Amino acid sequence: MAKRILFIDRDGTLIYEAPPTYQLDAFEKLTFYPKMFEYMGRIARELDYELVLVTNQDGLGTNSFPEDTFWPLQNFVMKSLEGEGIHFSAVHIDRTFPHENQPTRKPGIAMLEGYLNNPDYDIENSFVIGDRITDVQLAKNMGCKAIWMNLDPSLGGGEIKDQAEELRSSVVALESCDWAEIYAFLKLGLRRVSHVRNTNETKIRVEVNMDGSGKSDISTGLGFFDHMLDQIARHGKIDLVVETKGDLHIDEHHTIEDTGLALGEAFAKALADKRGMERYGFALPMDEADAKVLIDFGGRNWLVWNAEFKRERIGEMPTEMFFHFFKSFSDAARCNLNIECRGDNEHHKIEAIFKAFAKAIRMAVKRDPISNYLPSTKGVL
Repeated sequence: MAKRILFIDRDGTLIYEAPPTYQLDAFEKLTFYPKMFEYMGRIARELDYELVLVTNQDGLGTNSFPEDTFWPLQNFVMKSLEGEGIHFSAVHIDRTFPHENQPTRKPGIAMLEGYLNNPDYDIENSFVIGDRITDVQLAKNMGCKAIWMNLDPSLGGGEIKDQAEELRSSVVALESCDWAEIYAFLKLGLRRVSHVRNTNETKIRVEVNMDGSGKSDISTGLGFFDHMLDQIARHGKIDLVVETKGDLHIDEHHTIEDTGLALGEAFAKALADKRGMERYGFALPMDEADAKVLIDFGGRNWLVWNAEFKRERIGEMPTEMFFHFFKSFSDAARCNLNIECRGDNEHHKIEAIFKAFAKAIRMAVKRDPISNYLPSTKGVL
């Protein structure tokens, strides 16, 4: 079987960088990254990745960075890692300066060409782990994904920020400075799916990342419905894209109902492996409204609905369709839903329901990488 690789940067990833020179040429500058030993050790022991160190060391071997100031610290770092069972199969060091634009310097791939087009390695499912945008660009050039330990998510402005946004959408699989999160991601994987549901009445595209940060891009043709679906993403910390083109010239029924079905189908795909998952969730008040949503992703559909609305519409959305949306989701996602709400303001009531629904989902889909068991005595969900 082809081997997956973690191409790991050193400075800013395993150990902290040392501004203003960023040269780690003295032991008093050395600080190991928090939790790195614990979780890199688990990655090395538990996961099937080959570890490769890739680092730029500007001018190494020149008067500005003599080798006798580099190697004692480098050897100490490597021996410290080995002492915790963290072994690198190779160490690739580029010694050039940035202005030289050498192909060996990250994000250039000249040092790493031996891994490409090599049947022994599964580059597509490998990762570059680093703190610089050049590490993410290296991942793109290698044809793999990046885990970006980015300490400055804003990245200021201009060309670098534009590049970062493009790379985030196409190359970055995880953006985190927490080695515990990196370990969990590598062990459990990213629950991300794209799903299309087309009928004669609606054409729907759903993209969902259950382990996202709450980003959303919603377009159903119904403004209030878009606002409610956005609550699921933001309060559930789910990255969500929903694009629905329905027969709104007739009425809203098919658009809302089929979006619920498509979203539920996408969730069922994303949660196909429920090992380590909490499974249950609930929550939430909003002003005078009191909403409760209980959820169980147990593989069976059921909906208990105890919410009444005095108005016929909220925005463009018929209030009778709220039930149909959640019923469709429950059927397609194969989950139990128990929804109750009391209150005076109709807008507050339905928004409280959607927010509680999002919080319940967030609780239910949370996973524990240390306790990776199936949450059922039946042995199947």
